Amino acid sequence: MRAIGQVQKVFAFIILAVGFSFSAQAAALHIDITRGNPDPMPIALPDLSGTQVGADIMHVVSADLERSGLFRPIPPSSFIEQVNAQTSVPRFADWRQINAQALVTGTATSEGGDKVKVTFRLWDIYGEQQIAGKEYNTFQGNWRRIAHIIADEIYSKLTGEKGYFDSRIVYVAESGPDLKRVKRLAIMDQDGENHKFLTDGQYLVLTPRFSPNSQEILYMSYAGKEPRVFLRDLQTGREESLGSFEGMSFAPRFSSDGNSIIMSIAKNGTTFIYKMDLRNRNLVKLTSGSGTIDTSPSYSPDGSQIVFNSDRGGSQQLYVMNADGSNVHRISFGDGKYGTPVWSPRGDLIAFTKMSGGKFSIGVMRTDGSGERLITESYLDEGPSWSPNGRVIIFHRQTRSSGGKAGAIHLYTVDVTGYNLRQVVTPMEASDPAWSPLLPL
Repeated sequence: MRAIGQVQKVFAFIILAVGFSFSAQAAALHIDITRGNPDPMPIALPDLSGTQVGADIMHVVSADLERSGLFRPIPPSSFIEQVNAQTSVPRFADWRQINAQALVTGTATSEGGDKVKVTFRLWDIYGEQQIAGKEYNTFQGNWRRIAHIIADEIYSKLTGEKGYFDSRIVYVAESGPDLKRVKRLAIMDQDGENHKFLTDGQYLVLTPRFSPNSQEILYMSYAGKEPRVFLRDLQTGREESLGSFEGMSFAPRFSSDGNSIIMSIAKNGTTFIYKMDLRNRNLVKLTSGSGTIDTSPSYSPDGSQIVFNSDRGGSQQLYVMNADGSNVHRISFGDGKYGTPVWSPRGDLIAFTKMSGGKFSIGVMRTDGSGERLITESYLDEGPSWSPNGRVIIFHRQTRSSGGKAGAIHLYTVDVTGYNLRQVVTPMEASDPAWSPLLPL
């Protein structure tokens, strides 16, 4: 066993992450997240001792884990042992007595000025062993980011899957009456914190999408004479149009390497999918036909295939083609219409919106179209986007008002198994969400 040290840059600050040694037999404590609606694991999350930052961090860690639906934080009032900086090994019997299966201990100590050192250890209570431990040296103002990183580490060790808490969501914030609707780009952490608007609402915007490095977004804007696709740098705020075409350009997405995009361009009653190389702005047409509407393209994680929806067969269905536009074949065959497909970052599933029986649902299917499952249903559920680990989907839901008309629009998340439906709280109504990859370290 060995300790591992690594210097990691996180935006404008430095994290030093040092792994503490632990037993390789720790895999015995594990949550199976593939079977759906598992009993949440009881986990004890005492405040990190040392400073108020330690309490703040563990509050966020607890909220992240609880929101996943896989963990049940134990109330601190039931703790028998009060861990502190001098606690090298917990009294496991005390934690078993309150039915804790896992425990987190650690410290948050000031290093002078605005620097802070944060350590944490994850313990298997019944195995009586440490299964994770790291140390982070950073600026105190970054405590919330550290909390999400710690939550991801805990999630990963106890589920065997990558976490998704250290990520962001971009969406369209909506306000005003139906005939004068204001739509602005907004961005926030995945838990709704650090919220800010990116545009002022002067022009309507739609379908924001993250780049693979999470530092740029694509979206459609009505700025100018025609709706066009824009690219925005989230660090500098610089934005630019990707071109003025003979027709409306919309529904953009990045390729898996970030060097190109795909989008739809509508002209003279037809809509086709195009690929643009961002390095030289060369445009290549990928689909064709007579009077067809091909839109909502999404790359597979390896960039070799594209899923999209099209009415080329008479009704709106899902199709997959090679990245060069060859080998187009239909994959959806159920009742109703299908739209807004998006490939899972795991590569195993495609999420989509389904319109059938007067209702809208979010569903998933395998990439060959088999195994279709609807995981939500309401008056209007639309626009799915995957969490970075491919285990949770965010979408927007519009309710029906008491008078039978369309009501408010809000964001929701749901586990890919169809359990743990939760609203994501935003300052105003919200639609068109997109989940970022994990933020770069």
